[in-house]
Amino acid sequence: MEWAAFATGLPVTAGAALAVLLVAFALGVRLGRHRGVDVAWGAAFAAVAPASYAASAGHGDGGRRLLLTLLTVVWGLRLAGHIAARGRGHGEDPRYERMLARAGAAGSRGRNLYALRMVYLLQAALVWLVSLPVQAGQYVTGPMGPLAAVGSALWLLGITFEAVGDHQLARFKADPANRGRIMDRGLWSWTRHPNYFGDFCVWWGLFLIVCDSPGAAAATVVAPLVMSYLLTAGSGKALLERHMAGRPGYAEYLERTSGFFPRPPRGRR
Repeated sequence: MEWAAFATGLPVTAGAALAVLLVAFALGVRLGRHRGVDVAWGAAFAAVAPASYAASAGHGDGGRRLLLTLLTVVWGLRLAGHIAARGRGHGEDPRYERMLARAGAAGSRGRNLYALRMVYLLQAALVWLVSLPVQAGQYVTGPMGPLAAVGSALWLLGITFEAVGDHQLARFKADPANRGRIMDRGLWSWTRHPNYFGDFCVWWGLFLIVCDSPGAAAATVVAPLVMSYLLTAGSGKALLERHMAGRPGYAEYLERTSGFFPRPPRGRR
C-alpha cells in the first residue's frame, strides 16, 4: 500500500464529490426542488472513482485499479439513471419538504442554504467517506488474490438484486390494478428491501477487493460500516418503513417478509 501517494489523492476525490453535489445544488435552486440530490448520490460515486484512478496513475496494481473503477462507475450510473427516471415529472420529494420545513420562515434563500448544509454538503462528505475502499484500492500493490474474486461476486449479486428489484417494483407500480397495494412479489417477497440489500452487497464486495492489503482494509473498513448503517438504520430501511407504516396490508407484509437479508417468505395467514 502506497500511503503517501494515497494521501495526496484524497483532496482530488473530495473535490470530485463536492463538484457533483454543488452542481446538483445549483440545479435544485434553479428548479425549485431538491430531489435531484438523490440522482447526484450515484453520479458522485461515478465521478470519484475515475478521479481516483487518474490521480493514482503510476501506482498500485493496474488490474485492481481498473476493476474498482469500472465496478463503481457501473453501480453509480445505474443508480443515478434509475432514480432520475423514477422521479421524472414529480415535484419535491416529501422527505426534503419535511426537512426544509425546519428552516422555518427563512424564505427561499434560507431554505436553500439549509439544504446546502444539511443535504448536499453532507452527502458530498458521505460519498467521499464511503468510497474510501475504492480510493485506497488504487494504491494497493501486488496482484489480486481470491478475496478480489469473492468481492467481485458479491458486487455482482448486489447489483443484480438492485436492478431486478427495481425493475419488478417499476412494473408493479405501472399496473393501475396495483394502486394502493403492497409490493410483495418476486425479490420483494424474500426481503422488504432488495435494493438496499443490493447496495450492502455492492459496498462490502468493493471492500473485499481491497482486502489483499490488511493495512488498506483496516484503514477503510469504516466505509462499508457507515454504508450499512445508512441502509439499515439511517436514511434507508428505517426511514422508508416509517413512511410505509399504517398502509393497508403492510403489517402483514412485515410479519411474513425478512426485513433485510433475503429468506423464503413465511406462509400467509
